[in-house]
This record gives sequence, C-alpha cells and structure tokens, in this order.
Amino acid sequence: MSNVDETPARSRGRPRAFDREAALAQATRLFWIKGFEATSIADLTEAMGIGSPSLYAAFGSKEALYAEALRHYRDNNEALVWAGFFSAGTARDAVMSLLMDSAAALTGCVADIPRGCMVTLSSVGSEGHVELGELVRTARAITLERLKLRINQAISEGEIPASADVHALARFVQIVQNGMSILARDGATRSELEAVAELAMLGWDTRTGAAKRRQG
Repeated sequence: MSNVDETPARSRGRPRAFDREAALAQATRLFWIKGFEATSIADLTEAMGIGSPSLYAAFGSKEALYAEALRHYRDNNEALVWAGFFSAGTARDAVMSLLMDSAAALTGCVADIPRGCMVTLSSVGSEGHVELGELVRTARAITLERLKLRINQAISEGEIPASADVHALARFVQIVQNGMSILARDGATRSELEAVAELAMLGWDTRTGAAKRRQG
C-alpha cells in the first residue's frame, strides 16, 4: 500500500472564504447575458464577489470558468424545457411540450433567469475559442439527437409513418426553438412564442400525417 498522503489537496490549509457554487451561478448568469468575449475578469469578480486571485485559484482561467458555467447552466435549467418532453406519451405531445415550455422559460416566466438560451445565443466558437466552441456545438447537438430518438421511437410505435424524414423533422423543431430563443432575447413575449409553437405544430401535423388522422 502506498504511503502517500491521499487527503484531497483542497482540504488542506485555509478554506476558501466564498461559496463556489453561488459564485459559479453568478458567473453563469453574467456569461448568459453578455457572452464570453464581452465579459471581462473585472465583470466576473464584481458579480461573483471575489478577487481575481480567488477566481483563478478556484476555476483556473476564464475559459475554464465558462466551461463550468455551461455545465451549471445545463444542470440547473435543462428541466425547465425538457421535463415535459421526456414525460410525454407521444412524440407530438413531447414536441408540443418542448416548444411551449421553451416559450415560458426563454422569456423568464417560470424562473428568475435571463431571456433566451445561453447555449443557443453563444458565439464563443466564432470568437476564436475553439475548444469552448466545440463544447457549445456539442451541447446544441444534444437537442437534435434527442428529437431524432423520440421521432424514431414514434415511428416504431406507429405514431409517425416510416416514410417520415426523421432528420428534417428534428431539425425543424430545433430551428423553431432556436429562433424562439433569439426572439426572446429581443423582447418577444411568452404569448407570441406560444403562438409560434402552435403554428409549428401545424407543420408537424402536416409532415407526420397527424392532421389526416385527426380529421378521420
């Protein structure tokens, strides 16, 4: 057995004088509102209530802090738009829930959060930060994959015809949701976005044959 002291390093010495998760929440909110490039270290230390030495000691760098902020954003906000999607009995209900819940969440109607989606609105990849850009692209791709999985399940269950273009349907829903995020940031209301969601579902019904089944 090794004689090396395996006590975690951060348990030694003087404990940090701030709540790391609370500071991370403030950093996430700031990145969400301003974006990566426009957020300075001075902005971050002011919002987080710490000095720059503490910021670097706790998070390593601005880039590493942003990566953690993306994780914090996902862990604390994902359920606002995805819970109904995952619990819905049909693909149509799942998509309707996703868009309606997005209309509420993206406009800040269900929680004290900034408008729009932090991931959708991020331009970090185009600002020269390759690794962070890849993190954001991967996060965006999750939406498409979840939609494709749900549509494929609906096809296997007979809800949607096998001839349906799974990728195009999933992209359609993703694009609608992304557009809602941008408009929410510009001030669109919840009711406006809900109207968009209802119109999008008409398109969904046309492409999946749901409209004909309802008429029948």
